[in-house]
Amino acid sequence: MKLHIGGQQVKEGWKILNIQANPGVDYVGNISDLSQFPDRSIDTIYASHVFEHVPVSAVPQTLSGMFRVLKSGGKAMVSVPDMDVLCQSFINPAFDLQTRFTILRMMFGGQIDANDFHYFGWNFAVMRHFFDEAGFASFERVDSFGLFEDTSESRPFGFPISLNVVATK
Repeated sequence: MKLHIGGQQVKEGWKILNIQANPGVDYVGNISDLSQFPDRSIDTIYASHVFEHVPVSAVPQTLSGMFRVLKSGGKAMVSVPDMDVLCQSFINPAFDLQTRFTILRMMFGGQIDANDFHYFGWNFAVMRHFFDEAGFASFERVDSFGLFEDTSESRPFGFPISLNVVATK
């Protein structure tokens, strides 16, 4: 099974887990509780701009759950707002106030509903630490996953704002 956490775009070969019961969602649930999936039952997990919605205190449990459901050699593909890029962009004197407001919403969430708040900011070193602690065998940054038309590919200012990583069990 390939599991798209937080997804909305239906794609052949993928099942969608979302916190909201929307059309095309196969499983309703939270990334921090994957108890509805058996051990070693998933080949690939894809989560674009979901991890920032997890409280830092729940990150170890969340990654432990992902590790548990992934098959040996399974991959977790995760995209988050890249705090290194966003912080540099926020202090860029070339950006006006409206652009800086947009960057703040990328950092802290759009805040359009109760699920659209960011609890934590990520960069490569911080994310690698948590994935290493969870037992993942390898961890690498990638430019693109090339899977879905989503925020992992976003370039609102002409450059990518997402940290895209692949962690292998």
